Amino acid sequence: MLTINVPPTSRRNPRRKTRYSHGNRNGERTDNGPVACAIYARENNLLGLPGWKRFRSKAKKEKKLLCLINQAKLRSFRAAPRYMYGFEIPKDYKDALRLDKLHGNTKWQDATKVEMDQLAEYKVFIDLGRGTPIPKGYQKIRVHLVYACKHDGRHKARLVADGHLTDVPLDSVYSGVVSIRGLKMMIFLAELNGLELWATDIGNAYLEAYTKEKVAIIAGPEFGPLQGHTLIVSRALYGLRLSGKMWHQRFSACLEEEGFFPCKAEPDIWMRPTTDGSSYEYVGVYVDDLAMAMKDPQAFVDKLIKVYKFKLKGTGPLEFHLGCDFYRDKHGVLCMHPKKYIDRMVDSYQRMFGQRPKTNVWSPLEKGDHPECDTSELLDSEGVTQYQSLVGQFQWAVSLGRLDVTTAVMTLSSFRSAPRIGHLNRAKRVCGYLVKFKEACIRFRTGLPDYSDVPEPVFDWANSVYGCPTEEIPRDAPPPLGLAVILTHYVDANLYHCLLTGRSVTGIIHMMNGTPIDFFSKKQSTVETATYGSEFVAARTCVEQIMDLRQTLRYLGVPVKGRSYMFGDNESVVNSSSRPEAKLHKRHVALSFHRVREAVASNMLSFIHIDGVLNPADILSKHWGHQQIWPLLRTLMFWSGDTADQEE
Repeated sequence: MLTINVPPTSRRNPRRKTRYSHGNRNGERTDNGPVACAIYARENNLLGLPGWKRFRSKAKKEKKLLCLINQAKLRSFRAAPRYMYGFEIPKDYKDALRLDKLHGNTKWQDATKVEMDQLAEYKVFIDLGRGTPIPKGYQKIRVHLVYACKHDGRHKARLVADGHLTDVPLDSVYSGVVSIRGLKMMIFLAELNGLELWATDIGNAYLEAYTKEKVAIIAGPEFGPLQGHTLIVSRALYGLRLSGKMWHQRFSACLEEEGFFPCKAEPDIWMRPTTDGSSYEYVGVYVDDLAMAMKDPQAFVDKLIKVYKFKLKGTGPLEFHLGCDFYRDKHGVLCMHPKKYIDRMVDSYQRMFGQRPKTNVWSPLEKGDHPECDTSELLDSEGVTQYQSLVGQFQWAVSLGRLDVTTAVMTLSSFRSAPRIGHLNRAKRVCGYLVKFKEACIRFRTGLPDYSDVPEPVFDWANSVYGCPTEEIPRDAPPPLGLAVILTHYVDANLYHCLLTGRSVTGIIHMMNGTPIDFFSKKQSTVETATYGSEFVAARTCVEQIMDLRQTLRYLGVPVKGRSYMFGDNESVVNSSSRPEAKLHKRHVALSFHRVREAVASNMLSFIHIDGVLNPADILSKHWGHQQIWPLLRTLMFWSGDTADQEE
């Protein structure tokens, strides 16, 4: 709306004339929006006029004014309705009562009662009685209820402490979780060695541990008959600074009692040999969500229930974990497919824009697109929030296996602080692409690749500057058990990807047997002036990741068979890396040159040239067209049978 320069007549009649975008005029009270009035008066030089002078103090304190603006925006954000899986989510207990009354049910009240009953069952609080002062040495804090709706429609309530009110402890409060790469590796090893894959959720996990923090609360209306009582918090209530760490220590002790030990490369993957010693079995811990790869997961689950008294939910064969679906295709191959996550993303899109994303696109972005050159108008605050929300959702979709949008998401992430209208339109296009091709998934193919027909020239590096190096093998790795794994890697670079900075992009895909286990797309940290330099930087990055991957597998107790096979489509870089007599002509890539050559000399990997049209790393290095990439993308993410049958 536009405000006309007519001052309020007095404090007793604090009104200003307001003209709205539709042309109507009205009188608005200035005392209802003093921050907005101060901003308007300062921008339009009204602070010296009668009726506007009282806003001088607010307008002059620029820092305070900005804080007030942000607080006003925050209040507006908090007041906006929030939805999950189609259900409006209450903001607090009072709002839960309102929604139940609106819908004619008691679902949110029932969820609250379940949560409060569980807190009583776990004896989370020590009741000191009504009106009792906070004990000496204890700090008074607040608690609030957080509501959510699960993917199956269950209504959930959680009492959370306002832990930010407590002092920061001197000790570390860190507690880790298994990485998505580690989870995929664990699932692959389960398929490789014939282990059963199960998942479970430990109910009220934090409450299984005691807290070391000395805090107390005054109970509110959600506590029912305990309202007004002074309660000491004895358990690791959600929201306290140390709760995550205390639960992590509690569950780690349980796993150690069962003979598990943490992998040194993935500390939240716990492992132990199977009873017959044929392989290792694993437990991947993501706070209270467990993924298990075992010979007999039912026996382990029974122990968690009977011996450690944990309350488990959703226990059974792996079907849904960390927002991702798991199923077997018609050939019995396990698939990792973020279908429900994409459906949820579409619901969010509809709430933001009032319509479903358009699916008349065949690639995430147009081939050869340069979003950095967009000159459309900057988005307003609402548009920025929408853009950031979309990009954040895309990033998790990439983590769950949608490698086909990785380069587009990496590029669009660069504009999160100040996106333009054109960037938002591109984000909408990516969303439409994800919906159109939502059948894309990661298939866990465990068959060993056959490289018997791949030419591997053997060279003598003994007289080179590298001598006779050998691959570093960790001495503290567990003995290898189970079937062997061959690693394959594809690397590519796109010169001058960003026209503003001149940076190139590195694209890498890592394969364990026939499974894409990890992928990478990122702008290079230096500007390269020729394809040779950008490809060498990409090759060096790939080699460093190969070293990490091979060591991680060894710490997981996996027999790594022979050398790794790294494929690239720049013949000059391949020859410079693989031949002892090759000379360094570009001194600015010296470190990349030597890093790759030493890895080849140590027999850790073979660097092999392939044609560019056969290199799947192209998917991760540039903005591609559908016809260009589809043969490669279909093999990786869409073909459900033997990939060799595609040529028939």
